[in-house]
Amino acid sequence: MAHIIKNDAIIDSPMSISAGDGDLSLPNIIVPLVAWNEDPALRERKDIGVWLTTDEEVEAIEGDLNGLAVIALEFPMFADGRSFSNANILRRRLGYSGEIRAIGDVRRDQMEQMHRCGFDAYQLAEGQDIEATLAGFKRFTHAYQQSIDRPEPLFRHR
Repeated sequence: MAHIIKNDAIIDSPMSISAGDGDLSLPNIIVPLVAWNEDPALRERKDIGVWLTTDEEVEAIEGDLNGLAVIALEFPMFADGRSFSNANILRRRLGYSGEIRAIGDVRRDQMEQMHRCGFDAYQLAEGQDIEATLAGFKRFTHAYQQSIDRPEPLFRHR
């Protein structure tokens, strides 16, 4: 079971990530979009999540959002920021209120920006210190720009 950061705490993830080529009848799994599209029976379950790569559009699951426990957005490498946009689209345009989890090459340096775009759970890359990441994440208390987590810019709070 993977450790993740969620709600300002380190927890054991109740969901495991499946590559989609194994037993999809297992409970509490996050499956790739390809597996989700190939198996209509997955849409009947309430203990399932979908994992999207950076090449996949979030609009592909727009009609299924209410039934998804988790949407995992992949960061294949540190320099690839396309999942930031997908999280923002899920929250602002599509109104998704469930868990959006960052997976892949997720590092401490990106946490504040991920949170501001709509992520609320983080599965860190191998070798990352999860305790130090959580401590660093709590340091950000103010931002000038508006975002998902702070709809009004800082100057309007005066």
